[in-house]
Parts: sequence; C-alpha cells; structure tokens
Amino acid sequence: MKRWLEPLSTAWEGVRTHKLRSSLTILGIVIGVAAVITLMSIGRGSQAEILSRMQALGSNLIVIMPGRFAERGGVMSAAGSAANLTLEDAAAISEQVPHVTTVAPSSSARSQLIAGGKNTNASVIGVTPEYQQVYNLKTTEGAFISPSNYQDAANVAVIGTTVKDDLFSGVDPIGQQIRMGNSVVSVMGVLESKGASMMGSADDAILVPLTTLQQTISQRLTSTGEHVVNSVAITVSDQKQSDDVVNEITSLLRSRHQLAAGAADDFTIRSMEELIGTVTEMSNTMTNLLGAIAGISLLVGGIGVMNIMLVSVVERTREIGIRKALGARERNIWSQFLTESAFLSLSGGLIGVAAGWIVSHIVSSRGTPTLVSPDIIVLAVSVSIGIGLAFGFLPARRAANLNPIEALRYE
Repeated sequence: MKRWLEPLSTAWEGVRTHKLRSSLTILGIVIGVAAVITLMSIGRGSQAEILSRMQALGSNLIVIMPGRFAERGGVMSAAGSAANLTLEDAAAISEQVPHVTTVAPSSSARSQLIAGGKNTNASVIGVTPEYQQVYNLKTTEGAFISPSNYQDAANVAVIGTTVKDDLFSGVDPIGQQIRMGNSVVSVMGVLESKGASMMGSADDAILVPLTTLQQTISQRLTSTGEHVVNSVAITVSDQKQSDDVVNEITSLLRSRHQLAAGAADDFTIRSMEELIGTVTEMSNTMTNLLGAIAGISLLVGGIGVMNIMLVSVVERTREIGIRKALGARERNIWSQFLTESAFLSLSGGLIGVAAGWIVSHIVSSRGTPTLVSPDIIVLAVSVSIGIGLAFGFLPARRAANLNPIEALRYE
C-alpha cells in the first residue's frame, strides 16, 4: 500500500509547492473538459428534443410526398415540389390498402395574413379533419376543423401560437377575422404549441379546410383533372404492418400513375420509424463532431501539462540526483512524475465536469435543451486522464533517464 501511496504523496507535494503553476496547468484541462461536456450535452439535448416531438406523432405514421429523392452528383435532391400526388390518390389508398386506419391529405402555400393593423407571413395549410388525429394536434382554445367545415369549404381557420402572438397579442383570437389573400377567414381555434421537427411546425401556420384552400389560394389540377396535394399522411393499425402497407401503397400509386416497369417512383414514402432512425444518425454525427471540436481544447491542455512538467524536471534536477544517489530507481522517478501529471489532469477533469454541468444548466435555462448523460462525463474524465498520462510520459522518461552524477552537479 505504501508503494502506491508514496508517488501520490510526492505528486501532491509538487502540486502544493507550485500552486500558481499547477493552477494554470489545470485550467487548460478544466476548459477542455467543460467544453466537451457542454457541447455534447447540447447535441444530446437537441437530439432528445427532436426525437420526443417525432415520437409524439406515433411510430405508426407514414408520409407520402410527390417527387422522389434522386441522387445527383452525390447530393440528394428534395421531394415535395412535383405535382403528381393527388386527393384522389389519398382516397384510393384509404379504400384499397389494408391496415390503413387514417388518411390525411394536405396542401400548403405561403400567404400574407392581415388582422386589424397587424400582419405576418405564414404557411397556410389546407387540411382535412383527419389531420388532427394523424399529427396528434390539440387545441388550447376553440375547436379543430370539423367534417362539415370541410364539406362546406367554410371560411374558418385554426392558427398556431406564433400566428396568434403576431396578430392577436393580448386579444382573444376566437371569432376574429383574418384576411388571407383575397379571402377572409374566421378563427375558430388555436393549436397547442409543439415546436419544430422534421415534419415541420404548426406554430407558425394557419390551418384551413383543404377545400377552402383549393378555392381561394392554391388550386392545382393534373392533366386529368385530379386535385394536387403536397403530402398524404397515413396511420396504420399495427406498426408491424408498416412495411406491408408501404409496399401496397407503392404498388397502388405506381399503377395509378401509370409508371412503366423499371421506371423510378415519382413519389417518396417515409415511415416515422425510418425518419427517427435518420434523425438519430444525423444527431449522433453532429454530437460527435461537437465533441471532437471541443476535444481540441483538451489536446491543447495536454500540451500545457507536458510543457509544465518539462519545466518541473529542469527545476528539480538536483532533487532527482539526490533521490537517485539515495537508491531511487528509474521506475520510482518515472512513476513520480507520471503520477503528478495524471493527478493534475484528473483534478482538472473533475473541476471541468462541475464547470461543464453548470454551463449546461445555464444554457438549458435560456431555452436551449441540454442533456448531461453519465457516459459524457466518463468519456471526458477518461480522456483527460489519458491525455495527462500521454503528455506526461516524455517528461517522466526524461527525469528517469537523468544521470545522477550530472544531476547532483546541476545548479
């Protein structure tokens, strides 16, 4: 036991004797560890926030968009701008594809909204009554669009919280009039805020019956007279049937769109499970990138440890000579300096963990989601200790290899 405690005692004595130098050495490690924990916690927090919003939609959601993701020079081009997905396609899916429980086609357009003396530019989404169920939307005031509103193409609207704040700050919005292009709609409900996700955000949007949108702002027809939509959202009765449903929809749409055998699909189908997997992969890549960037500061801190330890070897040359003259072996000198280097790094790592946790808490309190998980802390501390050992190896070896006679003569 004494054999292990002696290097620690000697290392502590060296740190205590040179307080300012040791503090400056530790500071580099503290900054590095704190940066790693803060940036990775922001990445993890953002990932958790996005995934929770997507999972709230349900794992049995499938979204169909017109056009397809095509490979062009290694870059994926976005789907959604083509005009080959129709309201009639949605009706055919509802009638002919097994295990489909709800179908909600929708279209969107940008429009300037005017209410009283205020105005804002927002997304106008034409929806069916099923849209609320498919996307798990709730109203905090009023009600959602009803089947009769849809059938009658009523001039009613449900607005997001951002639109409410922009147009009706401090005023009850229910029953208020909004001018939307050349038409006027009456607010019948306000949506609960859900934030943004890969599926978009309803906070900065105004929802109207799809029939109303087609009559007032955006009426697009195919050459055969069918009504074009921007997307069709579908829920299935059992998540296990999702792959079968996707295959059935693909076969049906290819038949309806009269695509030749071997021709590429002119639509894109994405399941929620697939989207969650994509988001997770992208978020992990971004989090690791943030951690790597922060790790550079840890590397700089390690270089600082090595420089200070090299200075310490020079200053303590005579001490090393005396210890060797009294019988200390090379491994004793080597372990002493390596332990001191690891001690400095470990101290900096522990302080850095506390600093990183505090900074992450401050960032979270200001609205940016953070998540400090145990594996991040273990990783940061382990890397800091590893850096201390790696960068302390050269000074420790130099001290151990000193000639005792020359060391005793050193002034």
